[in-house]
Amino acid sequence: MATATYPPPPPYYRLYKDYSENPNSAPEPPPPIEGTYVCFGGNYTTEDVLPSLEEQGVPQLYPKDSNVDYKKELRSLNRELQLHILELADVLVERPSQYAKRIGDISSIFKNLHHLLNSLRPHQARATLIHIMELQIQQRKQAVEDIKRRREEAQRLLKDAFVTLDGQ
Repeated sequence: MATATYPPPPPYYRLYKDYSENPNSAPEPPPPIEGTYVCFGGNYTTEDVLPSLEEQGVPQLYPKDSNVDYKKELRSLNRELQLHILELADVLVERPSQYAKRIGDISSIFKNLHHLLNSLRPHQARATLIHIMELQIQQRKQAVEDIKRRREEAQRLLKDAFVTLDGQ
């Protein structure tokens, strides 16, 4: 009994049989997906929107304005988190049966911290992209300078070679 090492190609490979003679004979790629789609059993959307805390059922612990001072709010939430963790330690020692409320408060603070940090992701991505592009510009300028230096060196060597050949 013979077995194949690789499975046979999918049937649509026949659509590309004339590609080497005529590259325009290949079918067009499918259009990009718009809206929602299912992948591995999960529903996803092509819109990149950060859901609000209210949509997630979490109380928002910082102001709802568009002009949020992220640094101040993150510090405030961090201090509040530290306080709640100390209170949790106290509750676990004094009244262990009442720890669930403290755990819920800590979870809410963590979710608010994560939401604030996630709302900064677009700014971080933009700053990272600017940094990468500045590095690329610097590397290209350095490469141009290196090429100019090598060209001048080659011209000098050619000039020296011509002088040596003329002198003989």
